[in-house]
Amino acid sequence: MAKHSRVVKVGRVLVGGGHPLSVQTMWKEPLRADGFDEALRIIERLEALGCGILRFAAPDIEAAELLGRLAGMTGMPLVADIHFDWRIALRCLDYPIAKIRVNPGNLGAPWKLDEVAAKAADKGVPIRIGVNSGSLPRDLERLPDRAEALVIAAERELEALDARGFVAVIVSMKASNVTDTLRANELFASKHDIALHVGVTEAGPLVQGCVRSAVALHGLLSRGIGDTLRVSLSDSMENEVLAGREIVALATGERSGADLVSCPRCGRAGFDTHAFTARWRDAIYAIQKQVSIAVMGCVVNGPGEAKHADLGISGAGDKVIIFRKGQIVHNCDAASADTLFGEELARL
Repeated sequence: MAKHSRVVKVGRVLVGGGHPLSVQTMWKEPLRADGFDEALRIIERLEALGCGILRFAAPDIEAAELLGRLAGMTGMPLVADIHFDWRIALRCLDYPIAKIRVNPGNLGAPWKLDEVAAKAADKGVPIRIGVNSGSLPRDLERLPDRAEALVIAAERELEALDARGFVAVIVSMKASNVTDTLRANELFASKHDIALHVGVTEAGPLVQGCVRSAVALHGLLSRGIGDTLRVSLSDSMENEVLAGREIVALATGERSGADLVSCPRCGRAGFDTHAFTARWRDAIYAIQKQVSIAVMGCVVNGPGEAKHADLGISGAGDKVIIFRKGQIVHNCDAASADTLFGEELARL
């Protein structure tokens, strides 16, 4: 964790200053007035999986008002993503929004940023300066060094806010290129004590996006660069959160909650690890204790290889075995496996 950055309060989450890294995701669909109950159920699930901050696009005033109403219904810090129209940001700030995210320069005339900063300061709401390589100011698009261009764009907006006395700022500089993302954040961190939100933008589908994000984020987080993160996938919010959690654990050596180990399955398999893992994934990752869970497919990878696990399950011929620390506690048929596993999980 970066210990030199300023602390910024985003709702109930403290970002920077050595506080725990928060994992973020972004809502994938437009909010609907008749969809609040379902939205709250999803938010509760995301929180259980480890999401700390949740961002929403607010493309118009109606969306801002819906987001504002939702923000009053949940303790999850909700962030409004604003482009082009400063009036949308002002409307969001009438509600308990936890943070406003803007792109450098695209609010228009400087006085529009003045109004947003003034109201945000009055409400105690931080601003994230979000720079993406695909939306740089026109004069910076010509720079051959894309990483340098990202930093300059962030610094311009930072200076504008600083001139107004606004210091509750988080910066993000993202590119779809891993190298540019790494270099931009390294350069910025060497010059400033501003909290950084890190990630690779438009990282791609599940596999490609996880690989690219893991390379970039591990390279930054393992050296103390970055205070909050998002894994941006063409996939579900849940998978973004779980990928972020895993990257944090690998980069920092600090794992919160459960560690799930499952074998890939092969011709020896006597147990469908894929289906079982899919059914139990969310319940396992919602466990707040630091426990290890193993889902194995056969006796080769069963209790022997996974004997360290606090709880494990594996196939053995036409039977399923459930074990704790390598010791078998149940030998059952497949039809009973989920019930018995659930009972043992509840005992952890």
